[in-house]
Amino acid sequence: MNETNGIGYDEFVELAERSLAELPPELADMLDNVAIVVDEWPENASGYGSDTLYGLYEGVPLTERDSGYNSVLPDRITIYRGPLQRDFGPGELDEQIRITVIHEVAHHFGFDEERLRELGWG
Repeated sequence: MNETNGIGYDEFVELAERSLAELPPELADMLDNVAIVVDEWPENASGYGSDTLYGLYEGVPLTERDSGYNSVLPDRITIYRGPLQRDFGPGELDEQIRITVIHEVAHHFGFDEERLRELGWG
C-alpha cells in the first residue's frame, strides 16, 4: 500500500474522527442517521470532478426532509483519502480533512456549493 505523505489509513481515519469530534455539540447531535466513511478514491462520481473530489455527501439534506421521511437508509458522507493525500502535504493535510468534513456536513444541513463558497468553505 502506498502511504503518501507518511500518513497511514488508521491515522487518516483518526484525523477525520477528530474533525467530527470538534463539531459543536448542537450540530453533532443533528447528525442522526448519517454514516461517515473514509474511502481511498472516488468511484462512480461522474459529474463531481472526481479527479479532485475530496468528499461526497449522498442523501437528503435536513432542509428537504418532510413528515414522509422515515425508514430510509442513512445518508452517507465519504472522505476520500487518496486525493487529499495527493494534493496536501503533512503540514496542511489535517486542516484540509477538517475543511472537507465540515463541507460535507454542511451539505447534510442543506448548504449548496454556492453558499459554501460564500462562507469560505468551498
